[in-house]
Amino acid sequence: MQNTQKLKVLVLRFSSIGDIVLTTPVIRNLKTQLNNAEVHYCTKKAFAGLLEENPYIDKLHCLEDSLSPLIKKLKKERFDYIIDLHHNLRTARVKLALGVKSYSFDKLNWEKFLLVSFKKNIMPNVHIVDRYMDCVKPLGVKVDALGLDFFIPEKDEIPIDWLPETHRKGYVGVVIGASRATKQLPADKLIQLCDQIAKPVVLLGGKEDLELAEEVEFFFNPKKENPETDCKLKELGKKTVIFNACGKFNLNQSASLVKQAQCIFSMDTGLMHVAAAFKKEVFSIWGNTVPELGMYPYRTKFTIFEVNGLPCRPCSKIGYNKCPKGHFRCMQDQKFDFYLPE
Repeated sequence: MQNTQKLKVLVLRFSSIGDIVLTTPVIRNLKTQLNNAEVHYCTKKAFAGLLEENPYIDKLHCLEDSLSPLIKKLKKERFDYIIDLHHNLRTARVKLALGVKSYSFDKLNWEKFLLVSFKKNIMPNVHIVDRYMDCVKPLGVKVDALGLDFFIPEKDEIPIDWLPETHRKGYVGVVIGASRATKQLPADKLIQLCDQIAKPVVLLGGKEDLELAEEVEFFFNPKKENPETDCKLKELGKKTVIFNACGKFNLNQSASLVKQAQCIFSMDTGLMHVAAAFKKEVFSIWGNTVPELGMYPYRTKFTIFEVNGLPCRPCSKIGYNKCPKGHFRCMQDQKFDFYLPE
């Protein structure tokens, strides 16, 4: 007689955008490789929209203000296994309270400390996705070749005719936002990058990036009352036309713009991983953080831009609000060498 009993697995990852997107291969492979598996996922409420359309998740649980009500709900589910992809004090409380077999992600904190503090790199040459997948190996689950997933609700798909006519035949996405200022290109370097792209550009970011985006936008799209600047841009043969999407769309709508772009330029940030999920060619720009931390674009074509040889880099595994040294050479010294086909 066939065994119809469900195997209930809980995946834990509370934040943030990029990290959650990077867990999607674990979700998919659990669901597709375990017989009769029921896969649950627990994250912060603010990030639930990233996962609500994921067909490999049977039930989504959200952390709101307090951990205690969440634990009470999770106990009722009677899970067989917990896959802890966050591995912090909160997830430790969940695992202790539920009291079932768990497998936890190795964050390699010691290795990261040596790299950031002493520039001694003993990090394994393994992408973080494959390190996440190590947590489910004991269940007989192996990584497939499908890469990352991102599922956009139909209501958040952006029609191309919502964009200016200049962008409807194709555009390049430039993600200008980042969680820390030291992971973000300053305005003068963004202008230089957009100038070299020489195609219609959509600037992508949140409301917090609006001031920076407007500075870039104004350089390429000066006001009508400034014909002298406009004339000079034409004389120089400038082909970059900016559409500023920063703060105008929610995260899933921004993902739709990423999906429709010809390619993506991005800092070390969440939309870079969304671009990888859509198999976009990614031009990945690194400031104070480094790809050796294991979070470069996964299973898609990509090019790394970074300033090698700086004795202060990496200065952090996440970033700062300003350069600790004051010179910000990791971004100011960036050289953009790339070719985009017509």
